[in-house]
Amino acid sequence: MIDLRALREDPDRLRASQRARGEDVAVVDVLLDLDERRRAALTRFEQLRAEQKSSGKLVSRAQGEEKQALLAKAKELAQQVKEAESDADALGAELDAALRAVPNLVEEGAPPGGEEDFVVLEEVGSIPSFDFEPRDHLELGEKLGAIDMERGAKVSGSRFYYLTGVGMQLQLALLNLAMEQAIAAGFTPMYVPVLVKPETMEGTGFLGNHAAEVYHLPADDLYLVGTSEVALAGYHMNEIVPDLPKRYAGWSSCFRREAGSYGKDTRGIIRVHQFDKVEMFSYVDPADAHEEHLRLLAWEREMLAKVELPYRVIDVAAGDLGTSAARKYDCEAWVPTQNAYREVTSTSNCTTFQARRLSIRHRDADGKPQPVATLNGTLATTRWIVAILENHQQADGSVRVPAALQKYIGREVLEPIR
Repeated sequence: MIDLRALREDPDRLRASQRARGEDVAVVDVLLDLDERRRAALTRFEQLRAEQKSSGKLVSRAQGEEKQALLAKAKELAQQVKEAESDADALGAELDAALRAVPNLVEEGAPPGGEEDFVVLEEVGSIPSFDFEPRDHLELGEKLGAIDMERGAKVSGSRFYYLTGVGMQLQLALLNLAMEQAIAAGFTPMYVPVLVKPETMEGTGFLGNHAAEVYHLPADDLYLVGTSEVALAGYHMNEIVPDLPKRYAGWSSCFRREAGSYGKDTRGIIRVHQFDKVEMFSYVDPADAHEEHLRLLAWEREMLAKVELPYRVIDVAAGDLGTSAARKYDCEAWVPTQNAYREVTSTSNCTTFQARRLSIRHRDADGKPQPVATLNGTLATTRWIVAILENHQQADGSVRVPAALQKYIGREVLEPIR
């Protein structure tokens, strides 16, 4: 959640952030009013409790009628203290709920607006030119014996699939290459739980407005993660983290309901309910968060260069950031048959937003516990197969394997099944 002290000192910053996101600005005054009332209620409770303690000392020294009068007053004070404490607790709970509904403060420099208001920062690589009619990734995947959507639907329903033969090899190659790069960069490799408790999912900001995207198991009150970011953020929940920065690379299956997606997204494996991913996650001093964000983006770009994909980098607009992110950069790979760039990586600076909700702290230079900053970034995921197949396809339906992946797959070209 946002920092209450910062809100009191500069409420206009939250107003500007809400405007940039297209969210309600009036929430700022609601929060300030609740905060003022809660602090007044706490002051009254503390004053009454102090008076109660003083009265108790007088009772112990009094006798006779005076003692009886003091006892009556003490009883009245006890009831007032109880009511004042209840009022303060109720206002505290109301303020906490209101704070948790407010998205993170947008970082200065992020473009305002909605989904289509992103800013293109750079285009990298050459868009391929084919002297034949290019096939889409699903047609290629079927010819290669790599993707089986029909049986995926038969077994599990729409938007499920099998990766078979070289399809599975290609996914393993991608994720192994990503993990190898992460380890070389100093990340600790992690295999993480894909079922998490409500407090972990809520703390990372994936409930509330995003609850419709999340699979819930009511019988166990557990949630399936849509990204290993959730489990990695929860790893240090309720802890003071020593020796920042801490960097983890999580490998997991991910699950998303993908409610509301349509059109070309429903063909093939662009938007599916289950996929695998390697995710980078950093815990850093908040003062270092901006630079760490740029480092995560650089590592994503390094991976895209290794698999030889043309892509662009976009600065995501404030209204499309999601609850937790203060700034987000996406890398979008070129998809020839859609004549468009499609997201393959995303890296977000969540500042101290998640850490405040999950009570993750570090000690500052004076030894005082302070919230850390958390950041995340995709290093490889199943969706990359779409761009690799389409950009590296050849006229006969074969697909050239990027050099960096050949050592994992053991071949230079994926050939159609005869």
